[in-house]
Amino acid sequence: MLRLPVKKIRKQFRLLLLLVLLTFAVWFTYLHINQGKAIKVHISYGKGKKCPNPVLEASFSFLTQYLLWQPCSRPWGDKDSLSSPQSRQANLHVFEDWCGSSVAQLRKNLHFPLYPHLRTAVKKLAVAPRWKNYGLRIFGFIHPYRDGDFQFAVSSDDNSEFWLSSDESPLNARLLAYVGRVSITDSSSLIYSRRYYFEVLHKQDDKGSDHVEVGWRPFLPGLKYEVIDSSYISLYTDESGLKMNGVGHIPQTLASHSRTPREVWPISRHGADMLRPDPRDTFFSIPMIEPSRLDNLLPPCAYSPSYVVKDFPIARYQGLQFVYLSFVYPNDFTRLTHMERENKCFYRESPIYLEKFGFYKYMKMDEEEEDGPYFFAHPDGVYSSLSYLNISSVLLDWEPPPTTPAGVTAPGLNSSVKSIPTASSITSSLKSPEATASQQEPDPDEGPEEGGLSDYSYEEADPRPGWAEEAINWQRTFSVNTMDFELLRSDWNDLRCNVSGNLQLAESEVVDVLAQYMEKLNEHNGGIYTLLRIINVEKRRDSARGNRYLIELELMERGKRVVRLSEYIYLLQHPGQMEDSLENGEGTGSTPYAKPLLCQPTTLKWRHSVMVHFVVPVKNQARWVQQFISDMELLHLETKDDNFSIIIVDFQSDDMDVEQALKDSTVPRYEYLRREGNFERSAGLQIGVDSIKDSHSIVFLCDLHIHFPLNILESIRKHCVEGSLAFAPIVMRLGCGSSPQEPDGYWEVNGFGLFGIYKSDFDKVGGMNTEEFKDRWGGEDWELLDRVLQNGLEVERLRMRNFFHYYHSKRGMWNAQMKKGPKG
Repeated sequence: MLRLPVKKIRKQFRLLLLLVLLTFAVWFTYLHINQGKAIKVHISYGKGKKCPNPVLEASFSFLTQYLLWQPCSRPWGDKDSLSSPQSRQANLHVFEDWCGSSVAQLRKNLHFPLYPHLRTAVKKLAVAPRWKNYGLRIFGFIHPYRDGDFQFAVSSDDNSEFWLSSDESPLNARLLAYVGRVSITDSSSLIYSRRYYFEVLHKQDDKGSDHVEVGWRPFLPGLKYEVIDSSYISLYTDESGLKMNGVGHIPQTLASHSRTPREVWPISRHGADMLRPDPRDTFFSIPMIEPSRLDNLLPPCAYSPSYVVKDFPIARYQGLQFVYLSFVYPNDFTRLTHMERENKCFYRESPIYLEKFGFYKYMKMDEEEEDGPYFFAHPDGVYSSLSYLNISSVLLDWEPPPTTPAGVTAPGLNSSVKSIPTASSITSSLKSPEATASQQEPDPDEGPEEGGLSDYSYEEADPRPGWAEEAINWQRTFSVNTMDFELLRSDWNDLRCNVSGNLQLAESEVVDVLAQYMEKLNEHNGGIYTLLRIINVEKRRDSARGNRYLIELELMERGKRVVRLSEYIYLLQHPGQMEDSLENGEGTGSTPYAKPLLCQPTTLKWRHSVMVHFVVPVKNQARWVQQFISDMELLHLETKDDNFSIIIVDFQSDDMDVEQALKDSTVPRYEYLRREGNFERSAGLQIGVDSIKDSHSIVFLCDLHIHFPLNILESIRKHCVEGSLAFAPIVMRLGCGSSPQEPDGYWEVNGFGLFGIYKSDFDKVGGMNTEEFKDRWGGEDWELLDRVLQNGLEVERLRMRNFFHYYHSKRGMWNAQMKKGPKG
């Protein structure tokens, strides 16, 4: 009979216990290795590999089953949400032509998130289009392949965000990770039988290797992230059969609208002066003064300015030379001071000169006292005798302080010391005009000499006996040569300077003219009006015959009611000629030195409620057409003005139903005209104008990519006078990535494509040149300007506040074969 060696076991009990523990450890390690293999099989499932062996999993102990995940039960093909290959994708929306490198910048895009350039789908969450200046929005559902905790990671070139919902609702999406700080998420508990809404936002600038990808892994140590591919994603909605203006299906979430915690920090105000509030912007909302109060207020006079070029032969595209600018009071802040760092043309100095010397030519240095105190950058090594000091150079025998970095030098007069290299000599001399050290930048390509120190080194330099160092006179003062650069400007249409604002009118002149007018107004109406504010005064100068003014005043009537006054008046230089001018329109009087007379020009009276027609030709510009319609709806809502209409000439757009969009809108009036063939801007504008029945209404030749100020209707009306005046407002072209809230850009001083004119005058000058500008655009606006001027009309030219042209590229617009015509 076999007996157990009990005595031996007792003696070797510790050894046996150690052996059992070692065996258990080996078995536990074996289970973990098999666990890792099983998980790798799960991750690879859907790529043609088999499901893990259930027998192997069933043999695991209770502890192992706790550590491992539940076995997979069925393939994805059984799920309704992933039943077709088309559904194994995610929605992708592309926003092109938008600069910047942050998702916050993407959210500032006018069309984000509803109107992208392109709506398509991707098969995996790893996108690299190899393009520049764009933003992406990827959204859909994630289907986890197991129950348990997952960890996500996002990576991109510039900036990206990963949002995940706790269920399939987009409203519950929360920011989990973003490139810039936390690109790896904490664990998220997911259930195999459910789907989860996700969203990826990515912004790419014009640098680097563009890419964005999202990976995941089970929340276990040692496992690698894998890109989420088509096996585990599905579309939020199928957009293949939808028009570009159909946006009801697009999810609007915290990711697409609300500012994230990184964006809630106080934002500094943009530097554009034009963002300041101005009473001109809302002046239209004040009730107009009764017209009868102004009847026969001033004596009538003929209006025939000397600069009108009626019947004068003008060479092609030379009409620009006969367009003059008006003066404005008070300051309307249209000068783009925040852009003068890029263009300093306002100062009429060479950019190279300004960069080097600044404004020293306007500064006269005061005479210096002989024994004045001076400051030295390194005072520890200065000779004890101050009699050796000289303002041109100082000889120093010094030891550098132990706390002074070697690459740091003090600024001096006309000094350009970058660092303290070995065996270096410095020469310094005073020049006129003087330049500060900050204006003399070191050569960035020049490196430190061999054995010397880098500009960024904080090691102490070797002592340099005999060092020459410039003295700094902190007590130097100067006198200023007064110079108002506004006085140097003329009313000539400067086509080179695109950052200067409207010409400024002298306050003294305004006060003198308005004092005469208010005296006449109260004399005519029994003294019931009090001047509250001067809202706007515009002057067109004519030194030969007289100046024309548009005055806009806020008045108090009888101390109870606030009214507005907006009228043209004329300061006739030679009142002795007034009667002759009324009879024959000629200026042949005999009193050229008589006092100027304030009078009412008989042919210069604007109609306050005339109909304005916005004419726009379009083709396959759904997002811009929808934005234009929305802007017109907002204009109607804010102004309560029903006297305008929009006329859209559609060249077979197939990306949206333009007519239906107009029917669904709240614009007071519209007309939809469809034309076959390629896009032709001139023909489209002409077709739109021809559809207008009332020849005594105003036509505004317009563009799609415009942001309109609320006073646009009144601005067009008061600057268009039938038979006398047309209006070509100067629009500000926004730069790439700029918006009306952050308006970086320049004034389009060369363009006349945005043009207001009475239809009768438009027909009189011959309309658009549809024969010459048939298959190309560019130059048709200048050609129309030539004919407008030749027919004796003035063209009012003003920079309009908050009137912007959105940035966009020409890529993919209109017709691919379209040629751009030369402008001269």
